[in-house]
Formats: sequence, C-alpha cells, structure tokens
Amino acid sequence: MTPEDRFPGPEHPHSGPRHQPDLDVLPYGTYYEPDPATGYPAPSYEGETYDGETYSGYGGARYLEQHWPADGQGHTVHAQGVGLDHGPAFSQQGQGGYEDGPGYRDRAGYEDRPNYESPERNGYDGPEQGGYDGREQGGYDGPDQGGYDGQGQKGYEPTLPDQPSPALQLDGRDDPPTIELGPPLPDPAVPTYPYPAPGPGEPPGPVYVVGDVHGYLDELRAALHGQGLIDADGHWSAGRARIWFLGDFTDRGPDGIGVIDLVMQLAAEAAAAGGYCRALMGNHELLFLGAARYGDEPVQSTAGTASFLAAWRLNGGQQNDLDRLEAHHISWLSRLPAIALEDGHLLLHSDTTAYLEYGESIPDVNDAVHGLLADGSVDEWWDCFRRFTKRFAFRGDAGPLAVHELLDTYGGSRIVHGHSPIPYLTGAVHNDDGQPPHIPGPYVYADDLAVAMDGGVTMEGRLLVARLPID
Repeated sequence: MTPEDRFPGPEHPHSGPRHQPDLDVLPYGTYYEPDPATGYPAPSYEGETYDGETYSGYGGARYLEQHWPADGQGHTVHAQGVGLDHGPAFSQQGQGGYEDGPGYRDRAGYEDRPNYESPERNGYDGPEQGGYDGREQGGYDGPDQGGYDGQGQKGYEPTLPDQPSPALQLDGRDDPPTIELGPPLPDPAVPTYPYPAPGPGEPPGPVYVVGDVHGYLDELRAALHGQGLIDADGHWSAGRARIWFLGDFTDRGPDGIGVIDLVMQLAAEAAAAGGYCRALMGNHELLFLGAARYGDEPVQSTAGTASFLAAWRLNGGQQNDLDRLEAHHISWLSRLPAIALEDGHLLLHSDTTAYLEYGESIPDVNDAVHGLLADGSVDEWWDCFRRFTKRFAFRGDAGPLAVHELLDTYGGSRIVHGHSPIPYLTGAVHNDDGQPPHIPGPYVYADDLAVAMDGGVTMEGRLLVARLPID
C-alpha cells in the first residue's frame, strides 16, 4: 500500500474536521534516515514490508498541484480567495512579533541585528524623508563650510537655546566624568538557574517532558492534571518542578492557539512559583510561522513548486488557529530553542541528525535557527522545515550510532524526542481488532539511548507527560 493510498489527503483545501495523516506530508524531501545507501532494516507494519528506502511525502509536489492548481504564474490558488489575508499578525514587511522580549537578550550568542528594523518600526521611509540626502542637502557640505549654528538647515526649528548638557559642565575640570562600573561578571564555574536558585541543601525540582500536543487542549489539561502539574482550573500547581514541551503545539487538533496560550500562561506561573516551563520548536511551529508569514509565496523544490500555506493545510493546519494568531504568539514561538540539555537529557523535537547541520554546540544551533527566522528567505525557511521534518534516524541497527553522534556533539547521556508517533516506531500502527494503538507510556529504544514521547494523540493514542529519568 502506498502512502497515497493510506492517506488520500483532504477532500477540500480548507482546513476543518477531517481524517488527518499521522506523519507529516512534504512536497519533497525524505522521512527516513540514514540515506538508502546506508540503510537499516525497518520493522514490518501489519504484513507490509518497508525496506527502509527513502520516500517522498504523499504524492510530492505533483500531489499538491492536483489539489491546489496553479494560476499560471507559479502561485497556488485556493478556494474562495484564501491566501495571505489569513496571516494578519505576521507581515513580511513589518516583521511583526519579532520585538525583543524578556529573556531573549540574555541568551548566549545573541546579538542585535541593526538592519532588522522594518520601515514601519524605525520611521525611515527612504531618501524623501527629511534628513541626510547627499551633498545637495542643506547642512554640512565639507570641511570648508562654516560651523554648525542651527540656522538655515531644512526642518530645524530650535525650541530651546543650544546649551551643553549639564552632565558635561565639569566645573573647570578637563577630565571626563567617571562612569560607574556595573557588578562584576558572574563566575562561569558557578551554576546558573533560569528560575530562582534552590536554597542551601535544596535540590532543583523534578523534570517533566510533554510529547506532541497538536492542538488537543483538553487532552493536554487532563494529562498535566493527572501528573499534579496543574490544578482543576488549569493553573500551575507543581511548585519548583521543571517542564519541557517537546514542540508541535498546533495542527490536526481543534485548538492549537489555546495550547500555546496555556503553555505561555504556565511559563509565567511556574516562574513565579520557583519552577520552570519551557518549550522546544517543532517542525509544525516552523510550518505554522511560515504559513502566516509567507502564505502562498512559492518555494522551489527539486520536485516542483509548493508553498508554506499549502503544506500547512495538507498537514492539518486549522484555519481557526491562523485567524487567531497574534503578534505575541509569533514573538514567543520565534524564540523557542530548537535543542536543549536538561539533567543529562538531550532534548530534541525530531528524531533526526539534521541538527548537526546547524552548529556544533547547543547555542550555535539555536542561534542559527533564530537568525534564519529573523533574516532568512522563504527558501531558507523551507529548507529548515524540510530538514526538521525528517524522522526515524534512531531506529534500526544504525540508530545507536546516530544517537551517539548527537550526544558526542551536544552532550548528555540520552536523547528525549517527540515528532515520530510511537506506533510507527514499534510497528503497531493498525490493530487487527480496529482498536486504537495501545501506548503504555514513553518508548525507550536504540540501546536505551533514546526515548520517544509522541504517544500518537492524533491517531487516538495518548498525549504523554512523563517525569525524567525514564527507566
């Protein structure tokens, strides 16, 4: 059975209730790692033998063109004129949502990008704006010109006499004023905490990880409440506990924006209680942001032309989420790290080695992804989404070698990831009795070096929340 036969795709280009594919659909690219030349034996799925070969996602660009025909100019056409108008919070020119927020400037390696400001934000509107416009403009015109007196320059209307700043009146002293130094830099050998440091003899709180949510807000609330992490009203009740969401908040389920709002709320409440709530960027965050920012703008692939908006819809994008996406959501999502290390666990969204292509350290990878989201082109965004959509690198005989490559580069003793549903990793996708797959909990594999946390909530499995370490 081909992937097209299993998941024939949406009946209508608009999002809405329908059967969703369990794995992500790519107009081009691969799902499996490593490449076929270095392949590994893959498990059988209900009598079907998958030989580990690389295959494209559900029909490729040809499939997209059949469901979303082109208008003759390389742009994808959607029913009833659906297009870029559904991304009000993410303007390609205004770059809304990328304002610096609390905590982002503190990240290692972060540097301001002076050219990132858009015309709407810094007020500059080209040469016709008042100000410097070449030598023909009134004002300074070379060393022979008389000194600046504030008169005659176009647009200058003094309101107060030009006087030196009181801070520069030094009472006859020639020495410049003394600048007070700030506090000494912290000792890098002393551990730092993104939450209030534990008291003497008090260990940090336990660490929990949350698998892919995909818009299933009610299931997320139930799972967090079942672990005692939130109360009956949905507020933080875990004290100094630390929680990491492994990404993929949206798409396929009914309320992705509600999930994002809850995680943002818990992050604030956890910090106030001395705890910690953070999240990784999944491939569906990249897809969602790309759909909002670039819409139907074509991206080039080796198999033809596609777009973020078409791929987002094909992968279960919900129009209700895109309509409710606001600037503060974009700002928060855009700053999520791609990779993290917590208590010896290397946390990733995707079970892929593609992270190695973005840097040799955790700060390097995160800075590279953040820089791409800030300044990258649509094709660079698409390439990043494609790379982080790869999967299954850790299963099979070659899996432990791939895990070791990541651990040796970034640190840690075990990888914890989401992205690939556990039924696909174990081969228990379809039960003979028609019942949903049985997911007892996280799946430990690759010689006990990897833990899968996507319980297949989109295929009637479970939304997993687990405390680390997992036995």
